[in-house]
Amino acid sequence: MGYLKIHPNYQSIINEVHAIQNTLYKQGYIENDLKYIEKDNDSFFTAKIQINQKFNTIYIYYDKTVIDIDVLNSISSNVNENYFEVPFNQVENTLWIMNSKIVNKGYPFTKLKLSNISIDGKNLKASLIIEAFDQKRHIDNIVIKGYDKFPKSYLKHYLKINPKQTFDLTTIKTKTKRLNDLKFASQIKPPEVLFSKDSTTLYLYIEKTKSNNFDGFLGFGSNEDSGTIEFDGYLNLNLSNNLNYGETFRLLYKSDENDQKTFEANLSLPYLFRSPVGLDIQLYLFKRDSSFTNANQSIRLQYQINSRHKIYSGINGTKSNNLLKNSTSTITDLNANYYAFAYQYINLKPDDLLFPINSTLYIETLFGKRKTIDISESQTKYTIDALKIIGFNIRNSLYLRFNGASVNSDSYFENELLRFGGMNTIRGFEENSLYASLFGLINTEYRYKMSNSIYAHTIIDAAYFENKIIATKEKLFGFGFGFGLLTKSGLFKFVYANGKSENKKFKLSNSKIHLSLTSSF
Repeated sequence: MGYLKIHPNYQSIINEVHAIQNTLYKQGYIENDLKYIEKDNDSFFTAKIQINQKFNTIYIYYDKTVIDIDVLNSISSNVNENYFEVPFNQVENTLWIMNSKIVNKGYPFTKLKLSNISIDGKNLKASLIIEAFDQKRHIDNIVIKGYDKFPKSYLKHYLKINPKQTFDLTTIKTKTKRLNDLKFASQIKPPEVLFSKDSTTLYLYIEKTKSNNFDGFLGFGSNEDSGTIEFDGYLNLNLSNNLNYGETFRLLYKSDENDQKTFEANLSLPYLFRSPVGLDIQLYLFKRDSSFTNANQSIRLQYQINSRHKIYSGINGTKSNNLLKNSTSTITDLNANYYAFAYQYINLKPDDLLFPINSTLYIETLFGKRKTIDISESQTKYTIDALKIIGFNIRNSLYLRFNGASVNSDSYFENELLRFGGMNTIRGFEENSLYASLFGLINTEYRYKMSNSIYAHTIIDAAYFENKIIATKEKLFGFGFGFGLLTKSGLFKFVYANGKSENKKFKLSNSKIHLSLTSSF
């Protein structure tokens, strides 16, 4: 059994003997008896305990009108109509589990005990007594402290906590932890409950957090043909929950070295009319020098399964105009309409200010028709974007991201191809300088956290793409390094990357330096 043999005084010996007896009791020796404690000399004492018979099993009789049979089946492998069997050395833990399950069904003041304990041969019999089982509790009122204008639809559909719901504090605490996954709110302290004679009031302690952020970067690099330095950059503004409905608005403007301009606006309205369904609206405009313009509009319905999983369904429309005076076989006016289906998973680490996103997954499928002046063709588009941070210890981690997309069609035009390259895809190449009918890329970073506000990292990127218009298959690589610094103004990043192409005849290599700042307000 193991017990303490050296004691400072006699009272400590008495306490140790009683602890031994209690251990024997829990093992089934409920009739153990202390015969004596004798003093052998000034330093030694001897205690004699008669352990007597060991009882291995206890038969617990119950009232089937009071306790649910499913509860008993979860704790005992032998449940009969009037009693169930439990190994005696597990009886304390069994009663604790039973009580927890009853409490979770809305009876927070329930108490369990065994009564009328008697000996039946080598086993025991007892009656299960359940007290304070007469009043089932429901959530009657929900009071929010700290952030009075917290959107109530998030209580019902995001946290899934509703009035008249069966009261279960353990489940409520688990659900309210999801508040920390929200960008615009967080939990100040665990929930509390006020019980009165006829009602149960739940208090949630929430604070509104800074959820708007500004993200921008400036990139510059050398042009291998002209030897000059070219600049590019973008401005990304995200506004969240300014109207206290949980809404988000995103505005993106990007200007690239190749005289390419991008404008994007997104509006997301979750839980419309307090329903579980939300609405996403997007406008995307792209212009490449004097070659063509693209305009894309989409509207989608979203359904948030829980705090991490979301699904989308909607329609997407694209219109492209050829700006060239002379006709070309690779650029033409076209219109396309698609049905869209998407799934999103996101797992956050809100306590980590440097790396707040632990893992994400986004999968999207578009299928529909693309029309030109001459012909109408069926098309499908696929997109996948997955991210994962693998932490080795408190300082070292590995960042992995896979991003890929494809366009499947009988024919292709340059103004409908996928565009990638740059800071957010494969680093070391000009923004949106690569056109593909299919591409896949892997971003990796080995990150070393020097403190809670400074980290350095390596860059090793690889990509493969195909362009069926010019019958090209190419492998690309990006190498570099960077560091991040968290300041009061936001997260400042410096990145240097050099891009290389496998096929020497394609002049795709480039050296790039990026400076970016992400700031919340």
